[in-house]
Amino acid sequence: MKILIAAAGSRGDVAPYTGLGAALRRAGYDVALATADTFAPLVRDAGLEFRSLPADTQARGGVVGGRALMRTAAAFITELGQGFADAMAEGADLVLLSTTTAPLGWHLAEATGIPSLGVYLQPTAPTGDFPPVVTGSRSLGRLANRATGRFALHMADRVYEQAAAGLRRRLQVPPASASTMRRRQERAHWPILYGFSTALVPRPSDWRPGLEVVGNWWPHHDPAERLPADVEDFLRAGPRPVVIGFGSMAAGDGERLSEIAVRALRRAGLRGILQAGSAGLAADGDDVLTIGDVPHTLLFPRLAAVVHHAGAGTTAAALRAAVPAVTVPVTADQPFWARRLAALGAATAPIPFWSLTSERLAAALDQVVKQQAFTRAATRAARHLASEDGAGLTLKAVRQLTDG
Repeated sequence: MKILIAAAGSRGDVAPYTGLGAALRRAGYDVALATADTFAPLVRDAGLEFRSLPADTQARGGVVGGRALMRTAAAFITELGQGFADAMAEGADLVLLSTTTAPLGWHLAEATGIPSLGVYLQPTAPTGDFPPVVTGSRSLGRLANRATGRFALHMADRVYEQAAAGLRRRLQVPPASASTMRRRQERAHWPILYGFSTALVPRPSDWRPGLEVVGNWWPHHDPAERLPADVEDFLRAGPRPVVIGFGSMAAGDGERLSEIAVRALRRAGLRGILQAGSAGLAADGDDVLTIGDVPHTLLFPRLAAVVHHAGAGTTAAALRAAVPAVTVPVTADQPFWARRLAALGAATAPIPFWSLTSERLAAALDQVVKQQAFTRAATRAARHLASEDGAGLTLKAVRQLTDG
């Protein structure tokens, strides 16, 4: 049986599906992952077939918000829609759709009759428990949380409207708006599996049937892989360091962020590793090392703390390693995950990206490294994450869908 996973966005929006796909392949399925060309090596290294999607967010990694974020999202979705059908044309018996690809995938599934399943990395369904994750706002009360959650979905449908209409014309099926398709899926209790931990987001009791939180899907990495020699040497040369990185965020802001990071580390008396990322962080010195991409699962357990942008994947990776964090959320769902980490006691209060200074970062680092309560909270969460089996529960759902 051929399973196609369709995912689009930044590295953090794609990498978890390499681990999920590898688990499905080990179970005997033929698995392809459709995503941007940038991530072809990740897909092939996991032993999966790569299919190309046209939209690449690597070129959109600057810090944006508000209307600029909506414009960027609309341009990304329009580009994605233009080539989505091509990626699906090579055939599949089951399609797994991410948060970003589902509003297009629904139309293809309807036109072809191929069954589909949602595999989301963020809690998108409206609930009274919290406001929509993309707003970055604090709880507004149960009624207002649900209302703003529905409004957020309406705004997302508007972003997809043009791309969905073009896709339906290409598929030669009758017109149906993005919001109409969403209502159809909800009435049918279309199944969505959420790939994050209940330690961070317990399943809301007011969610409809068919929505389940299964635990994380971890990015694939080769068990034989080791950290680069210079990283090993640095780790062994002194006390546990702090890693500072912003993933795919903050392109073009590297010089300012690097200066802040180094000053904060030295003010707090800590050794540090700067992960270059899209920002291009870089610094030299006996107490600072600059690195590129390395597997979180190898590096994070050997750290004193992680300073990160609170993307869903990095948030989970730090918890899995039982390492406390200082979060500097930039946009989209990052403030949500940052507050969740702080509520667990595994991170300090978030420092908004535009408020970051070396003084604030040094104070937060001093707090998170010296106060053992943060490490204890991260350790408790790590035990919780270890008890979950996101890939295993997804495999079970796939078998129920395909055998039933």
